[in-house]
Amino acid sequence: MSNRLANESSPYLLQHKDNPVDWHPWGEEALSLSKEQDKPIFLSIGYSACHWCHVMEHESFENDQIAEMLNDKFICIKVDREERPDLDQIYMNAVQILTGRGGWPMSVFLTPELKPFYGGTYWPPTAGRGMPGFDQIIEAVDDAWKNRREQALKTASELTDHLQQINDQAGDQQTELDEQLLTAATAKLERIFDFRHGGFGSAPKFPHSMDLQLLLRVWRRTGREGVLDMVKLNLDKMAHGGIYDHLAGGFARYSVDEHWLVPHFEKMLYDNALLTNAYLDGFLATGDQQYARIVRETLDYILNYMTDAEGGFHSTEDADSEGEEGKFYVWTPQEVKQVLGEEKGEQFCYVYDVSDDGNFEGQNILNLPKTLAQCATLKGLNLEELESELAESRAKLLQVRDRRVRPGKDDKILVSWNALMIDAMARAAGVLEEPRYLEAASHATEFILQRMRREDGRLLHTCRGGEAKLDGYLDDYTYLINALVSLYEASFDEKWIDEAVKLADIVLGHFSDSASGGFFYTSDDHEKLIARNKDVQDSSVPSGNSMTATALFRLGKLCGRQDFVESARKTVVMAMPMMQQSPTATGQMLIAADMLIGPFHEIVIVGDRNDKATSATIHELRRRYIPNHVAACREKVAAPSTSENLTEIFSGKLTTDKTPAVYVCEDFACQAPVFGHDAAVASWERLTTIQTS
Repeated sequence: MSNRLANESSPYLLQHKDNPVDWHPWGEEALSLSKEQDKPIFLSIGYSACHWCHVMEHESFENDQIAEMLNDKFICIKVDREERPDLDQIYMNAVQILTGRGGWPMSVFLTPELKPFYGGTYWPPTAGRGMPGFDQIIEAVDDAWKNRREQALKTASELTDHLQQINDQAGDQQTELDEQLLTAATAKLERIFDFRHGGFGSAPKFPHSMDLQLLLRVWRRTGREGVLDMVKLNLDKMAHGGIYDHLAGGFARYSVDEHWLVPHFEKMLYDNALLTNAYLDGFLATGDQQYARIVRETLDYILNYMTDAEGGFHSTEDADSEGEEGKFYVWTPQEVKQVLGEEKGEQFCYVYDVSDDGNFEGQNILNLPKTLAQCATLKGLNLEELESELAESRAKLLQVRDRRVRPGKDDKILVSWNALMIDAMARAAGVLEEPRYLEAASHATEFILQRMRREDGRLLHTCRGGEAKLDGYLDDYTYLINALVSLYEASFDEKWIDEAVKLADIVLGHFSDSASGGFFYTSDDHEKLIARNKDVQDSSVPSGNSMTATALFRLGKLCGRQDFVESARKTVVMAMPMMQQSPTATGQMLIAADMLIGPFHEIVIVGDRNDKATSATIHELRRRYIPNHVAACREKVAAPSTSENLTEIFSGKLTTDKTPAVYVCEDFACQAPVFGHDAAVASWERLTTIQTS
């Protein structure tokens, strides 16, 4: 018999609907029961692509004996962290304070007033591997509640006070931002960088997309080739490793080893969006066509496998299929040769490290220990012919792999993660001149704006099966604002700016912390929880505050909205202590700081985009690495259909027969205009020139 989760829409919650645990979704019914029955809450938080969440479910939540213990002693609540990141943030902070570490599945015991008093992550059902058993944990927590309640309540109150004080830290608003902040962050990143394999720290290795983008900005600012070399090594090693899907494109969550071979096989929408932007910046900075190929293949993976029929992007693909992690992705030499034939199969196995011994539990994860150029040289082959043969071989193997049992998919649509992918698609559409990426970005945006908003214009966080629900969080708004700016710059359709301004005004009105600066993760009319969190540190995605600063600054510069720009500045300054203390956890905020330190340019192009010279001028701008700028374009400076939000950036610009007319401005003070394609390209050259300090 199914439990109460059967009525939920989240794939993660539905995975647990047949557990013998009497699960409740988070809501008034469960919270009231805890008070009425004077029982603590057992709160379990995870997500559908989480391997250890599946393990704990099979070992403990499907175990009748453990389920009986839980049902007898607690009100059990199961939460999808992707639906309720507000709860996840609060109680993850609690677990990290209690244990010194965090992760999922997260297991927390709460008082009926929702205050945490004990917690951890994964526990085996019985003691083993140096860990206490979940059965022991249940008995110990129950004993504490029944026999030492005063101490449990004291712990809960003290911990809750600490959670509420986390947000009190703030930088001095009189502080001036300067390049020393970026210099110190770069030094820290260099100290922990793996100069052999790329990446930061040792195994497990995560992509750190925002840190790579920050280092490219530092290279752009200083001209330090060593910084650029770090980024190139990191991008190359990930692209060649098993963390990258060499058949379908796209990246797995992270590598369990230091040289990027064995991934944790789950694929997340946000990782692929963030890595697309990192590789796109790498392509613009270096011109390396390999990086452009990775961008195309990654976005094609999203279009082919992760796009909803209505236009939104799905959230995740699991690590497991048929009960085994990675089974979908691995190969034996015999399987490869059965598809490709002996000769081409042998060639493919040589290039992609497929052997009889295997590189992963007796089977093989495709990876490139040597570059294709090295393989061609060692084998005495023509490189172009080898590349053509391998492309054909990959396509054939992909057709066969697609007939395997696919990993499970979480097909819910989240505004925040979709916005990250919209931003990546829009940027790639402009840089690579690929209209289908712009079409996909526009389609997904229309879906969000039409189907994931309340009547009053406020965003709803998640949608599945046609049902949109849960009030939007800070990152839903600010990721989407940032994406709308990128979508405008890729299309110059001014409706996107109007939508961005509407959302930005909501953020200022409902999320601001007027006392300390920055923004709360939840709105002022959100469900009241034990703490109102203010996230400053990046996790696997940019923090809400860092993207607020980024998005408001870009939008403010386009629209001449000084209130947006000033809010961005206050947010970055608020985060100054965290950037100084933990630069590796504040990559996106440091990117926002780089924008604010400047110089930052507003570029205005006046000309018909259908005109060959104007079109070529825009393309030349998009193909250059000029990170600190926004761009606006109109055929005429003013027309009935134009947006009032862009009035200031076009103010004083002439409509002329000499097209295009180009204005390069800083803080809306503009250099003399230049006219025509050649003069415009010369302006782009000057902006691309490496600054040295």
